[in-house]
Parts: sequence; C-alpha cells; structure tokens
Amino acid sequence: MKFTFVTLFKNLVDGYFLDSILSRAIKKDILTIEYLNPRDFSDNKHFKVDDSAVGGGAGMVMNPQPLYKCLDALKKEDKEVHIIFLTPVGKPFVQSDAKRLANKSHIAFVSGRYEGIDERVIEEYSDEVFSIGDYILTGGELPSLVICDAISRNVEGVLGNSDSLSIESFETPLLEAPSFSKPQNYKNNSVPKEYLKGNHSKIRSLKIALSECKTKFFRPEQLLKYKLTQS
Repeated sequence: MKFTFVTLFKNLVDGYFLDSILSRAIKKDILTIEYLNPRDFSDNKHFKVDDSAVGGGAGMVMNPQPLYKCLDALKKEDKEVHIIFLTPVGKPFVQSDAKRLANKSHIAFVSGRYEGIDERVIEEYSDEVFSIGDYILTGGELPSLVICDAISRNVEGVLGNSDSLSIESFETPLLEAPSFSKPQNYKNNSVPKEYLKGNHSKIRSLKIALSECKTKFFRPEQLLKYKLTQS
C-alpha cells in the first residue's frame, strides 16, 4: 500500500517511519511512503504558497494554485489515488474508517497550514475530509500520521500477529479489557487471580466484565451501544 503526504514539512512526518512496526512494513515493501511539497509547484518566484484571506480575517490561507498543480500531478501519476484532507471541520475519523481504507492501494493526505486551505481545493480534489478531534492543531501533519497509522495496522502483513486486531477496542462497542504482564505480583499489587488459573472460559467472562466496567467509566455512550446489541 502506498501513502503520499502532501506537506510543506516533510521532516515532521518522515521520522515517524524510522522505527517500530511501520518501519519494518516499509522494509518488507508492504508499505510505501512518498512526499509532495506544494512549494515545489508554486508559480510564485519566491515559491510562496499562502496569501491573505479574501473578505478579511486574521492569518494567511494556503493558496489554491500550488495545490491544484500538485494534486493534478498526483492524479496524473495515479488516477486511482484516494485523496484525504485533514481539517477540524471534517467527519470524525473512527476505527471502521481505518478498516475500510486499508483496502485502498494508494492514499494521499493533504496537510493544511496557516489558517487552512482554500476551500476550492478541497471541493475540487477531496475524496474524503476527516477530523481527529474537536481541537485545533498547528497543521495537518499530525492528523495525517494518526490516520495513516490506524489504516496501516489493518493492512495485511503489517502486524506480526493479525489476530490481535480482533480483540482491540472499537472492534466491538466495548473498550478492550485491561492488560497485564509478568511479574504476577509487583509492589504488592497482583493481577486478577482468575487470570492465573488457566480456565479460559472464566478468563473470557472476567475480561468481558472488566471491559464493561472500563467502558462504563470512560465511554458510557459506548456501553449503551453494547447493551442495545445484546438485547
């Protein structure tokens, strides 16, 4: 699977892929990462990519010309590329989106800067527009990485044990049960005794109960969804 990051700041993104699971996936040619800088497509002699907002207002807006030219080149190279824009006003990104998008062959993330991207660019080129939360960041690079990571781990071969995907939070309405590692007792704090007895049926029942408790505390709206599916 190929990911293209359309960003003014490649270095903010590149380092994330130097270690761990995604780095191994790149070395195995499961994932491919590329970059396009809108500044390289600017017709301005100083390679400017921003301009003042029409109608007034604070800050600068990313100019349409470099992005039009950049994204035209991207689509000319691969007409099947799926282009995603990151903005706080977009649809909330959820786990089902990650699983669905893992079936794409090529996804491009367009990272905004300044006060955002000229809306005409989004209307012309976006296949989807996502937000990762109700807060404002200085740019779209972090949301791009979040979504790329979430999608990548659903691509076949990226995770060492794909079975782990089936027990993660948000695969069902319940949050994942608490996890414990060895030693069994640490600083007079022991793991639940039922985990140690080897009765897998009872362990499974306990994990469901703990998941319900965790969901009730952190995400009560998710517990309501779960109760509805059990009724």
